[in-house]
Amino acid sequence: MKLSVKVDYSCRVLARMARMYGTDVLAHIEELARIEAVPANYLVQILTELRNGGLIVSRRGKQGGYALARPPEEISLYDIVRVIEGDLLETNMAGEGQSGRRVAHVWGEVRREFEGVSRTWTLDKIASKAGEEMYYI
Repeated sequence: MKLSVKVDYSCRVLARMARMYGTDVLAHIEELARIEAVPANYLVQILTELRNGGLIVSRRGKQGGYALARPPEEISLYDIVRVIEGDLLETNMAGEGQSGRRVAHVWGEVRREFEGVSRTWTLDKIASKAGEEMYYI
């Protein structure tokens, strides 16, 4: 399993939108791109996918922009990855051979655990720590 840079960018801009949630302020592409260091032209494509996936809403016009479609505590990493990449861990185990069934069972367990953990990490949890970390040398 390899998560794309698109997932990383999506998580970062959605965390930013989570910090803005509950205000009447909408996120703008230029600001999101600058603050989260995401190429603006690529961000347009990502925001379209997030909107089509039901994670954000958009408003057109001079007062337009983007906002989360639901509260940050209701949007998990699992939701984000599913919209951007599809299944988190796809397995095509045939279950053949002497060990095939056991191997398929183990990978199924790994998938369930991974999905379970990714469902517990929601945007409110991610956004609450982002930008607050201190690093000392």
